[in-house]
Amino acid sequence: MSLTPSNMIPLGTIAPDFALPDAITDKTMSLNDLRSTTATVIMFICNHCPYVKHIQPQLVSVANDYQARGIAFIAINSNDVKHYPDDSPEKMQQIAEQFHYPFPYLFDETQAIAKAYKAACTPDFYIFDKDLKCVYRGQFDPSRPGNNIAVTGESLTAALDAVLLGKPVDPEQIPSMGCNIKWKMDDHS
Repeated sequence: MSLTPSNMIPLGTIAPDFALPDAITDKTMSLNDLRSTTATVIMFICNHCPYVKHIQPQLVSVANDYQARGIAFIAINSNDVKHYPDDSPEKMQQIAEQFHYPFPYLFDETQAIAKAYKAACTPDFYIFDKDLKCVYRGQFDPSRPGNNIAVTGESLTAALDAVLLGKPVDPEQIPSMGCNIKWKMDDHS
């Protein structure tokens, strides 16, 4: 595990399109299928990362709360499952069922989508507005395993609250920190 921060793409970046299989339903889903006309949260997560495990119950709670208010949540796992079999689609389905994920959990086998979003770590969060422009990228909240700060989701929810109120999102954003995305060994791009 290598502690890695978000790349912090420029605000205003348009969300790259995708069509990926959902580990829960086995259906291919696209950004257009899943996006919201209010805002869309795209998050890069995986099964085995302690930083993802640390926020998992609160992440599900936040997603349930904000989906009820018209925000879409989409989770994507881009890890190399050959070297990290705990992140396989079968295990993704088990984790999604265990934690009652209220959002699709997509598998980016080629890692092309992680590269398109310049995702660097798990968890890595992005909020795109109704026009699919990035208004937030960064941390869920300041809590990390072992730092004794409560997991609240406050950084993400403050940005979502601003969107729901029609106010600008504070551009001062803190990168997420977590495990690096497990890139395939034979691909150094």
